[in-house]
Amino acid sequence: MIRSKVLSTGLVVAFWAGLTTVAAAQTLDWIPESRTGGKLLLTGGVSSIDGSGGGGLSTWAVTSGYGAEDGVGGNLHATLVDLPDYQFRSVGAAVGLWDRVELSIARQEFDTGGTGTKLGLGQGFTFTQDVIGVKVKVLGDAVYASDTWLPQVAVGAQFKTNDQGTIVAAVGGKDDEGTDFYIAATKLFLGQSMLVSGAIRWTKANQTGLLGYGGDRNDDLEAQFEGSVGYLVSRNLVVGAEYRTKPDNLGFAGEDDWLDIYAAYALNKHLSLTAAYADLGSIATFKDQRGLYLSLQVGF
Repeated sequence: MIRSKVLSTGLVVAFWAGLTTVAAAQTLDWIPESRTGGKLLLTGGVSSIDGSGGGGLSTWAVTSGYGAEDGVGGNLHATLVDLPDYQFRSVGAAVGLWDRVELSIARQEFDTGGTGTKLGLGQGFTFTQDVIGVKVKVLGDAVYASDTWLPQVAVGAQFKTNDQGTIVAAVGGKDDEGTDFYIAATKLFLGQSMLVSGAIRWTKANQTGLLGYGGDRNDDLEAQFEGSVGYLVSRNLVVGAEYRTKPDNLGFAGEDDWLDIYAAYALNKHLSLTAAYADLGSIATFKDQRGLYLSLQVGF
């Protein structure tokens, strides 16, 4: 029954994504190129697991899409992380307005598969979380101010809601919803073909909120770090690594920091694919959660 629900949700999301993609393509017919293609390839980042523009695991200071300061840009994404004992899925959309403001939304699914039975939750038990985000650039320009040391800086917030409040409480979580706040700085060194980004996130999310917020060890917002480096092999390809620290709020299971090694390839400004080797450590007492990260993004 749970599998049927997940499948139905996936079909609805896929149908919606298809319609939105068609609408976006039709929009391109009448919006001037200067408004939809002003940024360089890949400089809007890819879609993070939380839906905002950045790397796969980390948020950058850039806004999604290729809209320059006089226009808009946006994208849709679908992400899969296949781990030994779990599977993570995310679909969502983001829009960048005037290269200043980003609005994003994502739905995350954390499928326990056969591990659900071992945890006493049942085969294929799935946690679902919705994430609504806003990001505002406050100074600098990651691309066009590349001849200075000043990075692009943005502040943002992500409101998250988990649909399994009863289970969250049972494992020691204090709440099934929470809000993260962050400040991010991103710098592109064009001469060295290098991108560097870092962010401080104030959060009390357990496994980014998939296991709720706060716990018996801690129920306060804590500052966590997200970092990303990338090397532009060509205008279409960037390779790099990310690191994301995590709070450790729940007594029943320790929580490890996350890292990945990634490659993102943009066929053009409308289609890109990101692949990574992700190490998510221990999740809900199951250790060595390492696996393949894949994310497809379409946009303008």
